[in-house]
Amino acid sequence: MKKLSIVLYDWWQATKAILPRINHLAGLWTSYYLSRLLKKNFIWGLPVSISIEPTTYCNLRCPQCPSGLRAFTRPTGTISIDTYLGFLEKIKSHVAFLTLYFQGEPFLNPHFIQMVKEARKRNMYVITSTNGHFMSRETAREVILAGLNRIIFSIDGVTQETYEKYRVGGDLSKALQNLKLLASMRNSLGKKNPLIIFQFIVFKHNEHELETARKVAYQHGADIFLIKSAQIYDENKEHFLPNNSRYSRYVKQPDGAFKLKGRLLNRCWRMWHNPVITWDGRWLPCCFDKDAKYVMGDLKKQSSEQIWHSETYKLFRNMILTNRKQIDICRNCSEGLKVTFLD
Repeated sequence: MKKLSIVLYDWWQATKAILPRINHLAGLWTSYYLSRLLKKNFIWGLPVSISIEPTTYCNLRCPQCPSGLRAFTRPTGTISIDTYLGFLEKIKSHVAFLTLYFQGEPFLNPHFIQMVKEARKRNMYVITSTNGHFMSRETAREVILAGLNRIIFSIDGVTQETYEKYRVGGDLSKALQNLKLLASMRNSLGKKNPLIIFQFIVFKHNEHELETARKVAYQHGADIFLIKSAQIYDENKEHFLPNNSRYSRYVKQPDGAFKLKGRLLNRCWRMWHNPVITWDGRWLPCCFDKDAKYVMGDLKKQSSEQIWHSETYKLFRNMILTNRKQIDICRNCSEGLKVTFLD
């Protein structure tokens, strides 16, 4: 019953955030399906979901992550609180769901707690994702009281040997301890937020631990156990892909190449509701553009309306609707695939 009440409270908080912006959601949804039907860009309303990148820096060296590999070609850095507040003022009328995460570890931004507070003041539902290494008792208390709605702990193993094969430089015991600490602090404060998700990316080296991971997640206070498929960027990393095809987003071809399951359809709901803002203000079409190759605008210099309805965006959406496979970030995109599993 306790878990159910937390999930229902989370749903209610999300509903409260979207209701004042329901006109934008209705416009986006309607224009998206009209665009799909006519194969021509229509866009009514402004995005109701946005990700803002607190920092590109991370303490880990995950081998399929640009941040972990220190392999960005775009500028790296950390968003200042003044820049962030400026962004919030520009998007507050239409954004209901704010994800404070893109690349990097969010808790490395010294203003992260304040960032949560400011978004919650503007009735935004706030989500983040962490590797769980920076959750002191004080941080746990502050992030709960700040009103964070949802947090994902990315923990891909239940033994240190397995865990560190991907989370290179990570300490499994610390991540699990901090997950338990946050859940315990939430209970002691009598709060129902944040909703705590234990995310397990399935690789070949950890798929045998899947059921144990489920038990460990709930033993340490998680509300939801989420299984996610791995994304690879080059085929010499196929040793990461699980043997169980159910948990892979790829199918091996006769020539040895890997292809996404299913067809790459000429449509993408993300393009109509969920862009990404980098730490320095670059407006990207979605979270698959990790190196900011397709910049739609600059939120430091433009309004969200100017960017969202720009000619650049119009051309990009038209490419999505007519020949999506010509866009390289789309060719490794899981949009429309069943690649996550909730317990």
